[in-house]
Amino acid sequence: MIKLLFFILLIGLFIYGMTLLRSGLMNLSAESLKKWLIKLTNAPWKGVIIGTLITAVLQSSSAVMIITIGFVSARLLTFPQSIGIILGTNIGTTFTTELITFDIEAYLIPLAITGSILVLLKRKNLRSIGLVLLGISCVFAAMRGFEYFAGTLKNVEQINRLLLALDESHLYGVLAGIIITAIIQSSTATTGIIMGFLTAGTMDLDTGIAIMLGSNIGTCVDAYLASIGSGKEAKLAAYAHIWLNVLGVIIFYPFIYMLTEIGLQLAGQADVQLAHISVIFNVVSSLLVLPFATQFGRFIIKIHDK
Repeated sequence: MIKLLFFILLIGLFIYGMTLLRSGLMNLSAESLKKWLIKLTNAPWKGVIIGTLITAVLQSSSAVMIITIGFVSARLLTFPQSIGIILGTNIGTTFTTELITFDIEAYLIPLAITGSILVLLKRKNLRSIGLVLLGISCVFAAMRGFEYFAGTLKNVEQINRLLLALDESHLYGVLAGIIITAIIQSSTATTGIIMGFLTAGTMDLDTGIAIMLGSNIGTCVDAYLASIGSGKEAKLAAYAHIWLNVLGVIIFYPFIYMLTEIGLQLAGQADVQLAHISVIFNVVSSLLVLPFATQFGRFIIKIHDK
C-alpha cells in the first residue's frame, strides 16, 4: 500500500508540474494567443492551425477548450468557429506526449534550482520562465517515478489482477482510460502513467493504446463541465468536442493491433511508440473531419439544439 501511495503522490506531482508549466506559458503568451484565437478562426482550417499552436504552447487541450467555450459563451466566437479549434486541440495535445518521452534526467536538478531562483525574482517574465522550468522538472521527475514504481506495483495482488484484466480486453482498457482521465482531469497524466507501465514492461503496447484512446474521451469532462450554465452555443461546442473524440475512438478501436504493429516499426522504446501512435490517432481523426467541418456543425446543431 505504501508503494501505491507513492504512486498516487507521483500523479499529483505530475499534475502539479503540468499546472506550473501551463501557468508559466500562459503568463508569457496569454494575451497574444487569445487575440489569435478570436481573429484567425474564420475558416475551419485556420481554427485547426490556431488550436494546434495554442494547445502546444499551453500544454493542455482542456485549458484551450475551456477558454474556447468561455469565448463562445461571451459571443467573442461562434459555435462554427469553435469546430476548427477543437480539431486543433486534439492535434496540439500530442506535442506534450512527445515531450515527456525525452531523456533529460541529468538536467532535472539544474532545471529545478534555476526555476526556483527565477520564481523569486520580481520581473514577471523571469518568474514565468521559472514556473516553466519548475514544471518541466516536476513532470519529468514524476515520469521517472512512474517507471520505477510501475514495476514494483505489479507485485501488489490487486494491481496485478487489474493489469491482467486490462490485457485481456481492449474495451476494459478504453473504459479505464475514460475513468482515470475523468478523475485526474488530464489525458497527458494518464498517458504518462501508461508510459511508465510500458517502460517497466508490466503492460502490453496494445493495452496502452486502448487506454490512450479512452483518455481522449475522458478529457471531454472538463469541457463539458465548463459549458454548464453557459449559453446554447457554448454547450454545442462542448458536445462537438465529445462527439469528435467518441467517433475517433470508435473508428480506431478495431485497428488497435494494427496500430500496435505500426508503433513497433516507428520506435524501439515503448513510451515513444505510444507517443507516436497518439500523434497518428489525433492527427488522422482531426484531418478526417476537417473537410466536413460545416456538415459536422450542422449535425451537432440538429441533435443538440433543442
